Amino acid sequence: MGSAAHDGGCTCGDCPHGARTGHRRAVAEFLLKREEFAAGQGLPAAVAHSASASRQWVSDELTQSAAVVAERGRVEGEAWLGRLWLRTAIVVWAAVVTLLLVQALTAIGAGWTVARTAGLIAALLVAAALTGAGYLHRARGGALAPVIGEDNRLSTSRAIAASWVLFVVFCVLVLVGRLAAASDHRERDALIAGFELARGAGIVTVLAVVCGIAVLVRRVVGLRVLGQRLQKVRAHRPRAADLLTDDAGRGSFTDIQYVTLCAVALVFAAVRLARRPDQLPDLPWGLALLVLVSAATYVAGKYAEGGRPVILSVVRAREAGDLDAPIRNGDDIEIRGAGFVPPGAQTADRLSRMVVRIGPVHVHVPLVPVAGGFSNPTDAVLTVPVPADVEPGKVDVQVVTAAGVETNRYAIEVSAD
Repeated sequence: MGSAAHDGGCTCGDCPHGARTGHRRAVAEFLLKREEFAAGQGLPAAVAHSASASRQWVSDELTQSAAVVAERGRVEGEAWLGRLWLRTAIVVWAAVVTLLLVQALTAIGAGWTVARTAGLIAALLVAAALTGAGYLHRARGGALAPVIGEDNRLSTSRAIAASWVLFVVFCVLVLVGRLAAASDHRERDALIAGFELARGAGIVTVLAVVCGIAVLVRRVVGLRVLGQRLQKVRAHRPRAADLLTDDAGRGSFTDIQYVTLCAVALVFAAVRLARRPDQLPDLPWGLALLVLVSAATYVAGKYAEGGRPVILSVVRAREAGDLDAPIRNGDDIEIRGAGFVPPGAQTADRLSRMVVRIGPVHVHVPLVPVAGGFSNPTDAVLTVPVPADVEPGKVDVQVVTAAGVETNRYAIEVSAD
């Protein structure tokens, strides 16, 4: 295929040039179809006479369209990750240039010093290492690959730990550079003394805590997912907002306070390094303690978030004009509870994966469109029909969410009349 075929509107699955355009077109087509169905348009005459048949037909059409959107989104996400490594490399080297300009401006009048040279060399070494690592992992986001979690979102704990690790490496390289350039033995002794624990105890403690939390949080989340106490769905691609939000895109207090306090502490440590480039930044214990309290709050939030979905009650769905009656085959039942829609699973392709197990029969939850979204399913209420294959008598109802987590079993009585 020629290069002209990939310009502008290409939507083929393996073309990074048209992946974004293909995804946008699929989303636009899906939204148009959903709004038409919500307005009662586009139904074929063969199913228009039956409410249940038309609902099932609409749900199937939307499910197929949502699957196309999800596939286009996956391709667009992979293409975006493939381009990200170059962007991260540009940002890294822009930071090096910024450091050079700041050093040049602050050297006016004071003169260029060995510490400035050591800082610039340290920045070049760190930037080169990040660029090389980013190129090796260019298919997974470049330099950001280590901080992207298994759910394809940026991990707050890993990002914080990586920031402190890079800063400490930079500090050590600055001191090593100064030590290599030192000619006087007293200056060398003073630089070596700058590595003593008494001077860097605060920053070493913070580094140990944030790295330990990055490992602990990964373990906690993994165990909670396996234990069905936390629902996780994979994102199409990582976003910068992931550092401050939960999986549903809502602002998270625990993440925001952790990122904010750690950023403040990093800025303070950078200023201390600029003022005293002959030793590790002596982070005051008061500031270090604030970071530790923030880290403990973040971990506690990870333990507290989520929860297993639960069915609270099941009732027969009644439309206006219907008589009160027991549940029979063909009736709609309304399942009330909590946690049916996992965070980040509000898209149609994820909603269409929800299943209700009624006895031995698995019923896919139908998508019911309304203007701007769906009225079924929701996080607290699901409506599904009772299939004819369900035998009369007492049967168990159980919901399987898009994350694969099962709710408790709830017994209902299906009447034979």
